[in-house]
Amino acid sequence: MITPSNILLVITATTTALIAGLFFAWSCSVTIGLARVTDIVYITAMQSMNRAILNPVFLSCFLGTAILLPLSTYIHYSPATLSRFWFLLAASVVYIIGVLGVTMAGNVPLNESLDAFALSSASASEMSLQRAAFEGKWNFLNTIRTIASTLSIILVIIACLAPARPESQL
Repeated sequence: MITPSNILLVITATTTALIAGLFFAWSCSVTIGLARVTDIVYITAMQSMNRAILNPVFLSCFLGTAILLPLSTYIHYSPATLSRFWFLLAASVVYIIGVLGVTMAGNVPLNESLDAFALSSASASEMSLQRAAFEGKWNFLNTIRTIASTLSIILVIIACLAPARPESQL
């Protein structure tokens, strides 16, 4: 049935899936490819991509999901406290902690540190140390974001399949 709450749920599922897809694609292709390049190429590429991703399309999905999930959760609350509400609540918590929280507390500080690294005046050993301090931690945090965003979309899909009203009202 097409209702405002279901339309919101579809939009929420879409943004959540887009973010999960972004982190998954990054994990299974970009980081694998970057692992094979030299330190200077790696740092240059990561600096460039970290700057480029801060764009309206990414930010609207990334931050929009952090708003849409709790909003969808709130809208699907009822005195009967249906399973749809609980799945959306779980998706919201997982996304806010595992995606937004990890990004803000972990990936962003690493990105800012890498961005401040003066590549043009760095020696080969300084580049190697910078990469070593960044790459493993960043990839680990991205794996957490990938798992959390994937779990979030799974929970949203389950919520979409769950009854919107108590069984007696269907």
